[in-house]
Amino acid sequence: MQTVEPMTLYGYEKLQAEVKELKEVKRPRCVKDIEEALEHGDLKENAEYHAAKEMQKNIDNRLAELQEILGNSQIVDPSELEHSRISFGSTVFMTDMDSEEEVSYTIVGGCESNPDIGLISFHSPLAKQLLGREEGDEVKVRLPGGEKEFEIDEVKYQKIVFECK
Repeated sequence: MQTVEPMTLYGYEKLQAEVKELKEVKRPRCVKDIEEALEHGDLKENAEYHAAKEMQKNIDNRLAELQEILGNSQIVDPSELEHSRISFGSTVFMTDMDSEEEVSYTIVGGCESNPDIGLISFHSPLAKQLLGREEGDEVKVRLPGGEKEFEIDEVKYQKIVFECK
């Protein structure tokens, strides 16, 4: 069963650019490195050859991964969605009920997520438990570090620049 991967147009274009870079620059360079290493003779003790073959394998694996992600992607423009309830692209401002700490997260596609700056994947445990909630809701969420309770203070669309890993 294929999983649909929502992402912004920016995220989709970043992945396409990575595919292009791998196909047009990195893989041809790797093939050239393999050819040059073959000229050195004995393959059993040829570290350059083995390193280049390993690099080629890594590039091919990444290309296959990217093709699958792109093939299952669904481009979503968050600015066109309703954000009265938490959905893809929503920025959520919440208060931790225990510590009174205020936190905010924006729900994005997997390739766009970066929890260190508040961008969480649509498929993450926290996002899954927040989807559909609205301002004023209190929500208990189960996270890898334990259970937390938040009050949702605000839900809105906030244009941000995404950076893919």
